[in-house]
Amino acid sequence: MSFFEGKLNTLEDLFAEQLKDLYSAETQLVKALPMMAQEARDPRLRQAFETHLQETQNQVARLEQIGRGLNVDLGGHTCKAMQGLVAEGKETLSENATDEVKDAALIAASQRIEHYEISGYGTARHFAERLGHTEAASLLSQTLQEEQLTDTKLNDLAKGYINQRAM
Repeated sequence: MSFFEGKLNTLEDLFAEQLKDLYSAETQLVKALPMMAQEARDPRLRQAFETHLQETQNQVARLEQIGRGLNVDLGGHTCKAMQGLVAEGKETLSENATDEVKDAALIAASQRIEHYEISGYGTARHFAERLGHTEAASLLSQTLQEEQLTDTKLNDLAKGYINQRAM
């Protein structure tokens, strides 16, 4: 199924497509995060993944709330970007690596995912604001803040000691 299922005539149409893409990305991440947590050897990194899984489940619920409020069916779309990011992460984990290097690789893969989500949520929030969807904009802003905080936590773990241990 094509990302742009029909002709996009308005910003409203594009906004709906962005919501579908984010929903697909998040539902894929809900499936990938338990594996990432299981593969993490550092307890703080494992905890970060477990915490983000709970947040991601809440983010899926927020998107569903937005979809209901705007009468947008979020299903039926596959975010190919998230598919690729998750596949790359799995590929990296299948390499023969030390635990320390594996943890650094998990952070690198996770930050790529976070940056993708930050971009998507920032765009969707802006569209919601322009279209006057104040509740949707507020919910998207809440998720955007969570994604930015997760990225910061991962960055702190990497720079704080995990990358050093992987040297």
